[in-house]
Amino acid sequence: MDVSASQLTGKLKQLRLSGVLDTLAVRERQAIDGTWSYLAFLEQLLEDEVERRAQKQLALRLRRAAIGSSKTLEGFDWQFNGSINRQQILQVASGTYLRERRNVLIYGPSGVGKSHLAQALAHEACRQGYDVLFANTHKLLQHLNGGRADGSWERRLASAVRPDLLILDDFGLKPLTSVMAEDLYDVIAERYEQGSILLTSNRAPSEWPDLFGSPLLASAGLDRLAHRAETVIITGQSYRAQGRVRFEQEVRQADPVA
Repeated sequence: MDVSASQLTGKLKQLRLSGVLDTLAVRERQAIDGTWSYLAFLEQLLEDEVERRAQKQLALRLRRAAIGSSKTLEGFDWQFNGSINRQQILQVASGTYLRERRNVLIYGPSGVGKSHLAQALAHEACRQGYDVLFANTHKLLQHLNGGRADGSWERRLASAVRPDLLILDDFGLKPLTSVMAEDLYDVIAERYEQGSILLTSNRAPSEWPDLFGSPLLASAGLDRLAHRAETVIITGQSYRAQGRVRFEQEVRQADPVA
């Protein structure tokens, strides 16, 4: 039975399988040349469609996560900082903490690769089918506080609680107001054993209680945050500082008087 291309296109679109058209001609030629069975041909077309949909879903999760597409583990420069425990990072990337709804705490000086690793781990989580939200801690808390003005605070809090993984980047970089500290506690408490938090900070954990202002909030919030958490400690020189030093050297070489 002969079937026209227009007939096939219409039926595929009706079934929401129009992505099959992207590889149909190539697969048809392969089937003819390789004398595939009808079932083998159909299986390959369906496999193409499954892969296409998986990639589409990944792209959607990455967009919702608000992370840089270039910040991956494959693109991470492991050589610049020997203090980073690569095996530990790869173990975290396997996603066990997500399945167990545990947290990951990454801390160390500014510029040692914390944010890049956080985004790379977010990317891995998206690949594994998890919903992720990456946010600067201070901006997220500002966003939450803004919900008090228009009555959307509960909805905004829910958006921070909903994802499988919430990444709070640069915790402690800017001081917290008392309202921000309360909101941060609410985020931690609502997510406790319900979803994972990955937090990065350039402050040592011993300094974290003072950031809350209230000893009671600090104790309750940090107990939940640190419970069964994976801790990643990074030391060493700042990657950005090394770049600044090279730049200054190049400037001096170009202009000896400077």
